[in-house]
Amino acid sequence: MIGLRDDTDSTLPPVGNPSHVRHFAAELFAEGGWLQEGLKLEHRPQQEQMARATAKAFSTDEPLLFEAGTGVGKSLAYLLPGIIHAVDQSRQLIVSTHTISLQEQVQTKDLPLCRRVFRAQPELAAYADFKSAILVGKANYLCPTRLATALRDKQDLFSTPESAELQRIATWAESTQDGLRHELSPPPAPEVWEWVSADSSACSRKHCNGDHCFYQRARTRIRQAQVIIVNHSLLFALMNAGGAAEKGSARGVLFPDDFIVLDEAHTVPEVATDHFGLRLSSYGMDRMLKYLFNPKTRRGLLARHGGAFEQQLVIDALDASEQFFGFLREKLLQKQPIVRIRDEGACEPWLDGPLQALAKAIGSIADKLDEGKERDELLEQRSRLKSSQTGLRQWLDAADESFVYWLERSGRHRTIVTLRTAPLDVAPYLREQLLGCGTSVVFTSATLASGDSLIPFQTRIGATDAQAVLVASPFDFERNMRIYVAADIPLPSPREAKLAIEALIDYIRFCTIRVKGGSLVLFTSYTDMRLVANTLEEDYRKAGRTFLMQGEDLSRTELTRRLQSVGNGILFGTDSFWAGVDVPGPSLSQVIVTRLPFDPPSHPVAEARSEWVRDHGGNPFNDLTLPDALIKFRQGIGRLIRTAEDRGVITILDARVLAKSYGRLFIASMPINDFTRLTTDNRERLFLPFV
Repeated sequence: MIGLRDDTDSTLPPVGNPSHVRHFAAELFAEGGWLQEGLKLEHRPQQEQMARATAKAFSTDEPLLFEAGTGVGKSLAYLLPGIIHAVDQSRQLIVSTHTISLQEQVQTKDLPLCRRVFRAQPELAAYADFKSAILVGKANYLCPTRLATALRDKQDLFSTPESAELQRIATWAESTQDGLRHELSPPPAPEVWEWVSADSSACSRKHCNGDHCFYQRARTRIRQAQVIIVNHSLLFALMNAGGAAEKGSARGVLFPDDFIVLDEAHTVPEVATDHFGLRLSSYGMDRMLKYLFNPKTRRGLLARHGGAFEQQLVIDALDASEQFFGFLREKLLQKQPIVRIRDEGACEPWLDGPLQALAKAIGSIADKLDEGKERDELLEQRSRLKSSQTGLRQWLDAADESFVYWLERSGRHRTIVTLRTAPLDVAPYLREQLLGCGTSVVFTSATLASGDSLIPFQTRIGATDAQAVLVASPFDFERNMRIYVAADIPLPSPREAKLAIEALIDYIRFCTIRVKGGSLVLFTSYTDMRLVANTLEEDYRKAGRTFLMQGEDLSRTELTRRLQSVGNGILFGTDSFWAGVDVPGPSLSQVIVTRLPFDPPSHPVAEARSEWVRDHGGNPFNDLTLPDALIKFRQGIGRLIRTAEDRGVITILDARVLAKSYGRLFIASMPINDFTRLTTDNRERLFLPFV
């Protein structure tokens, strides 16, 4: 992974003390202040409140939770004070986001605006030359040193088709500026890229020319940057790899003395759960072993450094891997793709011995080599084998009652088997590895609260003692939004399933055709989405409306771009479309919520957490399911109004908001309190979209 900072130098000298950030934040964001007078930006009291709160948190190294509704301008509220503090104190501001779109917005829109702000005000001119960088995983970079080695040894490493792919990468390497995998189209073959990527100890300052190696140049940019942009997934992966503590720093999350903002923080518990557990797959095991030696091609690392004995150990491990994962696939995953493991010994440890023997043999080979990149790479492969062996043992033991254990079957042919674990409660891990790092950690999002309370989220992340602030959106929702609730759709139940889906189809047809702008239709079930699409797609074609759906050939980014460009499209989406979709203007004039977004309790993590809460005297629905659903619901309806000029309708096709006691919490979480009840009898008269 891209490197953790190994020095504390800064390219800009300190120009102030910790109190400067609070003073400058007040001057910038106050009514009649520098932002309003100098750049003619609108004064937003909520933005000023957030800027003052983040400046205080930065200067005192304290945690902060801040929910800022859509339109507050939270990016500037944390970036401007954060940059000032970073430059003043020779520290680094880490900005972590969940979606690519927000990363791009911060890098291409918000940071250039920050430079304009600083240059427009003489008192702030010293901050205008701050540097920024995007932190990308190490495996995404091409390493010229490893590429040269692969080209030299291609006869030992690659078959003819793979050699052609290697040459394609080599040709691209001559023109690429950053050496990032996503720049190469079509994407490189994984089995070739792993031999030339920077994700190896062979790519290091010791072995690579810092002026020519893409990864080493990126490390230099990271070391010199005052603002570093990262995504949540990589953030937690780096934290698990040691973070700032690995460098001996008493303060900092990723780098010594850094401080951090987690934007889109409502996703942090889910991402943390994923990264504080185990993920060990049959596919990954196969790739790791065949990197050492592929019996079919007779190529691999041990074809060059090993002999018949070591190569046979790899073959033994591959056979044991097929036996181990094959047993799990056939005996436990035959009828369902996800199976929870409750007891130890779900399978015999057939893979343990072969991995141990192979790791020992590779260590013996490495010990006979002189210091250098070949020895380093062998030692790294031994470390990976031992890490996999440890994870395998932990999964088989299933001994830690604070974790849930399960199996998954995935892949195009549903043959990949993955061993998974996850903590039941991520709060202790976040307290230790994030909140306990002696530095400021700011969590912000438009949706952190459940109803009007931040306590459930605070409890979930272990930040019950942190300051928590909630400010509403400055947008005029009363004027620009209308909300409709279908009152006569049958409640979800097995008995009424057929009638419910028929009513759902009827309402979706009516509402999407009636609204002349674009519509985003949010589902909680891919099966329901596909069923509705099969019925309505022809209707949309006849009406001359562009129909888009998640799960076809287009990515979420491309689907969102198409919805924006066509102006009156209809987009069906499930889980990932409830958040992060940003389509301003008439291209999104309606959001339809087909069902309240309750996560099914059948997944092993949800099931185990429910048991844990129940065993501790709690109510799983009230303590887990409902708070999560409220946040996701708010995210979904928050897709509609993205600018002060936007107008549109929210249409809710789940009568539980009217019939169930918890429905009032969903109603209370909507931007406006007034809504209109629709029925098939009155909707022609009452359903009045803006366009």
